[in-house]
Amino acid sequence: MARQMKGARTPPALATLIVLTGVSILSINMFATSLAHMAADFQVDYAVMSIAVGGYLFMTALLQLIFGPLSDLYGRRPLILIGMAIFALASVVCALTENVQVFLVARMCQAASATGVALSRAIIRDQYEGRAVAQKMATVAMVMAVAPLMGPALGGVIDQLLGWRATFWLYALIGIGIFALAWVDLGETNHHRAASFSEQFRAYPELVAAPRFWGYTICWSFSVASFHTFVAGAPLAVSGAFALPPSRLGVYMGVMTLGYIAGNMVSARVARHLDWPLTRMMIIGRVVAILAIGAALAQVLLGEPRLEVFFCAAGISGLSNGLSSPNAAAGVMSVRPQLAGSASGLSSAMIMLMGGVGATLQGLVITAGNGVTVVLTVMFAAGAISLAAALWVRWLEGRRAREEALSAE
Repeated sequence: MARQMKGARTPPALATLIVLTGVSILSINMFATSLAHMAADFQVDYAVMSIAVGGYLFMTALLQLIFGPLSDLYGRRPLILIGMAIFALASVVCALTENVQVFLVARMCQAASATGVALSRAIIRDQYEGRAVAQKMATVAMVMAVAPLMGPALGGVIDQLLGWRATFWLYALIGIGIFALAWVDLGETNHHRAASFSEQFRAYPELVAAPRFWGYTICWSFSVASFHTFVAGAPLAVSGAFALPPSRLGVYMGVMTLGYIAGNMVSARVARHLDWPLTRMMIIGRVVAILAIGAALAQVLLGEPRLEVFFCAAGISGLSNGLSSPNAAAGVMSVRPQLAGSASGLSSAMIMLMGGVGATLQGLVITAGNGVTVVLTVMFAAGAISLAAALWVRWLEGRRAREEALSAE
């Protein structure tokens, strides 16, 4: 497959990886402020329309289980090009259809854009080692976060001016543009491929059986699940409790991404200047998240919801994700370096699966009246699970270091 692909021959610029990573997040949140209008347009309940978020995350999880191992076998470049082409075509169908079932099927196909975010991590791991992986991932995440910061606000404005379908036409144009960018600036970086499917999947159990891999992955997955929970539930929760229009809601929703940018700036600086273990920043981030969300939840339970408290907690939660996620991602890729694509795909699948579970379960119980409480409760639960995983992986890393020291004596 890879031999038939012509175009770029050199590794991609960091800016290209930033764009590839950003499009997957943008495809989740740019239309989120339009969910209520879309439900009214298709004449379905909000819970049905929320499948456009939750179902998308489930499909992303499934596709990354497939694309990760395939990229270890065939290379990163062809899989990314195919994913971007499918994303652009599916976006056109979403923009045109009047049928909610067709829309949701096409929306699931948009999940092919996730090849960008999953395989960008593998591309970084192909080129760098050790702490440099965490630094580069933090840099990519920090800069690309400008896109999801602008996404909700841009989507809200587009909805008010042109209607929600215009957002999906913009998705189509973005997909075409990124396909062209990848064609000219994404040479293959996987030069140590498995010879066959059988060889690939004989090695795969090494990854699945590694407890450290699952510790990093669970911490990372539930950290990001708080973001997906916020994106899926905040439009209904905030409109019900505070009666914000879509354009203002989009601006407020960007506070979580601002926090994420700040957290990644700190992570990149720590990785560059301090020889800290990956788990230290993971634990710090998780503790900060639990304290902030817990305080906001307590305020809601003891009194009336307050707009500034809700979004302050969201911003601090974003900051904590920026502290934890790059370090957890670096840990995931470093457990079995020869299976970086599979590790990226499997961990990304877990991230989307947990996000999909959270968004779907939340959609079953959330209403305009209880929305703020439900969103904060789910975010708090995700934070507690991710902290437990971070503490577990710290114990595993300590045990591994002691065993290596004993064997060296």
